[in-house]
Amino acid sequence: MTITKNRRRITLFLLLSTILVLLAVGKLFQLMILAPSQDDADAISFPIVERGPILDRNGKILALSTRLNSVTAWLPEIADLKQTSELLAQGLELPKEEIVARFQKSAGFVYVKRKITPTESERVRVLIEQGKLKGISLTPEFGRNYPEQELACHLIGYVGVDNIGLDGIEYTFNDVLSPSPLGPNLKEIFGNQVFLSIDILVQYMIEKIAAKALADNSAESILILVMDAKSAEILAYAALPGFDPNQYNRSEKRALQNLPVIRAYEPGSVFKVFSIASMLQLGTLKPEDEFLCNGYYEKKLPGGQVINIRCVGVHGRVNAEKILKYSCNAGAAYASEGVDATSFFQMLQRFGFGKPTELPLIGESSGILADPGSWSARTKATITFGQEISVTAVQVAQAATALANGGLLLKPILVKKIISPQGELIKEFGREPIREVLSPQVAQEVLLMMETATGEGGSARRGKVEGLRVSAKTGTSQVLDPKTGKYSQQDYIASYLGILPTDNPQLIIYVVINNPRGSSYYGSQIAAPVFKEAAEGLIDYLGIPKGSGTVLAHKGSVAVKLPGPLEVGSVMPDLTGTPKRLLLPLIREGRFSVRIKGDGFVVRQDPPAGTPLREGAAILLELE
Repeated sequence: MTITKNRRRITLFLLLSTILVLLAVGKLFQLMILAPSQDDADAISFPIVERGPILDRNGKILALSTRLNSVTAWLPEIADLKQTSELLAQGLELPKEEIVARFQKSAGFVYVKRKITPTESERVRVLIEQGKLKGISLTPEFGRNYPEQELACHLIGYVGVDNIGLDGIEYTFNDVLSPSPLGPNLKEIFGNQVFLSIDILVQYMIEKIAAKALADNSAESILILVMDAKSAEILAYAALPGFDPNQYNRSEKRALQNLPVIRAYEPGSVFKVFSIASMLQLGTLKPEDEFLCNGYYEKKLPGGQVINIRCVGVHGRVNAEKILKYSCNAGAAYASEGVDATSFFQMLQRFGFGKPTELPLIGESSGILADPGSWSARTKATITFGQEISVTAVQVAQAATALANGGLLLKPILVKKIISPQGELIKEFGREPIREVLSPQVAQEVLLMMETATGEGGSARRGKVEGLRVSAKTGTSQVLDPKTGKYSQQDYIASYLGILPTDNPQLIIYVVINNPRGSSYYGSQIAAPVFKEAAEGLIDYLGIPKGSGTVLAHKGSVAVKLPGPLEVGSVMPDLTGTPKRLLLPLIREGRFSVRIKGDGFVVRQDPPAGTPLREGAAILLELE
């Protein structure tokens, strides 16, 4: 009796369990199979995203999306793997063994080849229609095309096979170009448009000049940055060797390196510009201070040791202007003795050295600006002429904006605006001041000093542009050999920094030639002509006016006297006939508002000679 009851209970339990399992399976079937078809309106779908284009500042397309087919396989439907592999190998130009290996690694769905060419697509389509490729399909996907190929490749970057940015603007603005929202009934969405600051015609011109210089100097690489001096918008971002983003995976590894932001190097004498400017701003150096250059810098330490640094020549007595004009290492080193290490370090930081510029590009280096606590007895002196410090090219270009904008440092700009697929402005990037580094007087002083370097006997004279005033500085630096820890005897960096026109800066151009193997490695000899060619082309294209060409007749000699410093309570001197270069002491005097118009010699002044000078007085000097 008890056994019978137990059997009934077990039977009832099994029956109820079976019913519950059937109900659960039925509910699962309803949720997975029936529910989506019953209420498509509430279904969440993953839309197809068409990546937005990248364009230059004028709307010229640099990167755009294209629809390409991918070849896919569903292995359970393939009857003859060997024959299918042979046909696909012929149509896709792939090794048969590679296709067979892919089939053997999977039991279901597999990609045979992603984003094939239209020709390959047509071959496969014909075979499918003939019934020779059962289980094989052509699946449409979005690809990426770069119509200008290598042009601005390091700036634009590239995408991977899944259309995801891997470098450059493609990487940094990936979510802008290819947004990924979810929502009901979304079948396809379009990415935003990114407009860069570069001008494609300027970029083409600069890259052409760079390619010639690279070949002429048998160099390892070359960089040229062109920046709008007033806005800090980068108009050209050239780095060679380059690569074709359409086939980036076939390029040499070194060609993929974005050198303007990732490579940190000792800048050499170009850095004297920022050293001299720093000391002038701190007041530890005055324009009239002089130092004796006998061909070397020498300093005796308290312990009896002697620091000796060779100069590039014997320059005699030099002041700040001549240090820049002749690129005098000894003079710069002697000038550094008047400034303490901490103040000097902080000024260089204010120029932006030692930290990234925050350009929207991955891998940007901060350079190396060591803390003063780790400096040796010679560090401060050697930093003044660009050794024991490393910088990137974009840091130098950014620092130059302080000279071109009356002492105000600007943030470099690579992207001008972002536009929605409907043409609406989403975001615009404009002039962005960071901080005031120099007073307007010091910035103007340094520009005028740099201008002398392009004059007769100046180290930057080969970059002089006829009819236009140019402020410039050259650089030649040795490269550290990582194997020996010493400076290489064959690897050098030649550079040239130019700001033009001096009286109203419009452009900043920075040229860097890495490891030239030609007839020379000096920046004054090989980088200067590259700058000149670039400047002359840009002046014509951008319509920057040159001098009027007016000839002023005079008796052949002009007698001038050096104007003394203006003082509150004194009277205005007669400055008629004074050349512009002798007006520096007036510009520096911060107790008056001095404005200079024109070039040449003073022909008119306000107030007139003999007028009592009061603090804050406005002084206007007109030159011809």
